[in-house]
Amino acid sequence: MAKVTFREDECKGCGLCTDACPKGILQLSKDKINKKGHHPAECVKPEECIGCASCAIMCPDCIITVER
Repeated sequence: MAKVTFREDECKGCGLCTDACPKGILQLSKDKINKKGHHPAECVKPEECIGCASCAIMCPDCIITVER
């Protein structure tokens, strides 16, 4: 199973990763606000991650790590 992690404090909440995810398992957090004042991205169904790294490739700030 793949594992996706985010450096949440660096996320600017642009949503590009959520659009890039073919499984639709990423979303911008509704509950968290990071130190920059943005809602960071999060994986809501980590068990469904296929490890394609589309989210990490799309992230302009390189804050996403995908481990397979």
